[in-house]
Amino acid sequence: MSAISATPPTPSHGRGADHASSRISTDDLRAMYFDASIHELGRRAFDVTQRLHPEDYRTYVVDRNINYANWCTAKCIFCNFKADVPGQPSGRTDLPAGYTLSYDEIGRKIEELVAIGGTQILMQGGLVPGEGEAGLPFEWYLDLMRFIRRNFPAIHIHAFSPPEIFAFSQIFGMSIHDVLARLMEAGLDSVPGGGGEILSDRVRGKIGIGKTMTGEWLEVMRQCHILGMRTSCTMMFGHIETLDERLEHLRLLRDLQDESLARGNGGGFGAFICWTFQPDNTPLGRMRPLPETQERQDAKTPKPLNDGKHLLLADANEYLTMLALSRIYLDNIPNIQSSWVTMGPKIGQLALFFGANDMGSVMMEENVVSAAGTTYRLDEAMIRRLIEDAGWRAVKRDYHYRPIG
Repeated sequence: MSAISATPPTPSHGRGADHASSRISTDDLRAMYFDASIHELGRRAFDVTQRLHPEDYRTYVVDRNINYANWCTAKCIFCNFKADVPGQPSGRTDLPAGYTLSYDEIGRKIEELVAIGGTQILMQGGLVPGEGEAGLPFEWYLDLMRFIRRNFPAIHIHAFSPPEIFAFSQIFGMSIHDVLARLMEAGLDSVPGGGGEILSDRVRGKIGIGKTMTGEWLEVMRQCHILGMRTSCTMMFGHIETLDERLEHLRLLRDLQDESLARGNGGGFGAFICWTFQPDNTPLGRMRPLPETQERQDAKTPKPLNDGKHLLLADANEYLTMLALSRIYLDNIPNIQSSWVTMGPKIGQLALFFGANDMGSVMMEENVVSAAGTTYRLDEAMIRRLIEDAGWRAVKRDYHYRPIG
């Protein structure tokens, strides 16, 4: 590691790329992946987090994940939540029945959230079909925003992932910018980073057929930022992607953030969340795993590299490694969340020492990941205990990471 600076640059959340010469490159990151121990990576990531967040507390949020509909035209092989649109069969026989929640049903879910002190909703659905009994007009989505804003004015509406926004644009014949502007006018506050998976067209073309490709996902986020919106970004790894594809994913996010911050209008990524692919009950999880070859057994590194053709799941060590590398590299994204939902509470707690400054959401309701076999659940008291046992005060926050209460 002697060729790489032992001290990552102080993250810059407003300077754009003026410190490019001192920034860690993807080549540096690749070297760290192989040469640094997990303890060294954790120390370096923790140092970055402490410089960014020197406070004596770590945060969490109380929200609810509302899936307003599960009809979906995409054919993602990592998802077991979607329902086939009538007349557009995917060939799978293991999918659930389709549904669309009414405004009143959504309202009751938000009422339950407010009752426990929740402050925001994460609301997503499948990719909207253009015609047929499962299709919804664009006005339905606008009226939904107005309904929530009218009845729950204090709730932050974090809704419609980039693939959904792009589908609206295609189906309703509008520009991405106009789709977003109209939704914002009706009450939308921010767009989540869902559907990021791995920003590689090779990977996306294999695991997310019918979903946004890399440039389309990035363009939706670019338009959000042009409109001054603060969004989140994500990465789902531990499937068929290569290490270089993971690193390219991070580079694309950092580059877009540089571009967005340079506008100075408040738009940009406010947080990054990474998690590992959950294989149960999914076609992707049944793919042939990376074979144990003599070459792998003889390799100097204990970390196998995926060839991009097989399934290579990520364990807790790999999760913490990628979390730490993300914190070190994403020097212009202020917050990184732990993913206890997929990794469990103890690894989620340990993530606070590997680059995360936030425990994420109490998540009153979660449907998509749980459909793939993950069943971890934490209430607010449990999350507070995890933060406090790790040595910090536990502080509830809002969407913008400001302490509340």
